[in-house]
Amino acid sequence: MSTPESTEINESAENESADAAQTPSEEASSEQPEASGEAGDLSVEATERIEELQQELSSVQNELDEVNEKYLRKAAEFENFRRRMDRETTRRYSAGQVDVVKAMLGVLDDMGRSMDASEELAEKQDAEAAYDSLRNGVEMVHRKFVDELQSLGVERIDAEGEPFDESLHEAMMQQPAPEGVEPGTVLTEVQPGYRMGDRVIRHSRVIVAS
Repeated sequence: MSTPESTEINESAENESADAAQTPSEEASSEQPEASGEAGDLSVEATERIEELQQELSSVQNELDEVNEKYLRKAAEFENFRRRMDRETTRRYSAGQVDVVKAMLGVLDDMGRSMDASEELAEKQDAEAAYDSLRNGVEMVHRKFVDELQSLGVERIDAEGEPFDESLHEAMMQQPAPEGVEPGTVLTEVQPGYRMGDRVIRHSRVIVAS
């Protein structure tokens, strides 16, 4: 049989238990709006960052397209320049060949006239006159040929009496140096050499003093 005091104590305990049970749920319900607000803020920031990155990517892509377009233009310009240079080189080479042929045609004409003159004299049984005519004709052709080469910038390389220079001379053999001649001096020119400016067309073939 319960007394009034025990009844009051039980009611008080039940009330405390109910309060204790109710407190966590109330706290949880009060924290939910804060958590939801933080998640919303993160979602907005992520969206804004993605948009910024997309804009940066678009800007970089535009710059890359511009650079690529400039590169293609420069490549096309260079290819056109190379083709023009190739055509100009071919044109100049052909023009140089024509100039040389023109010079040789004049020499060929002189040689033909000299041979015709010597044949006419030979038919008249004037051997001495035919020989003189042919010799004079050959000398004239030689002089003209040299003049034509010089007009093209070709000159003969000095050899005899000059110090041997492997950039200009080709030693065919060596001979003991005569008295008063320094070793390494070119004694005899076996075949003349020629050059055009600084470019050697053919080295002089020589005999060198040892």
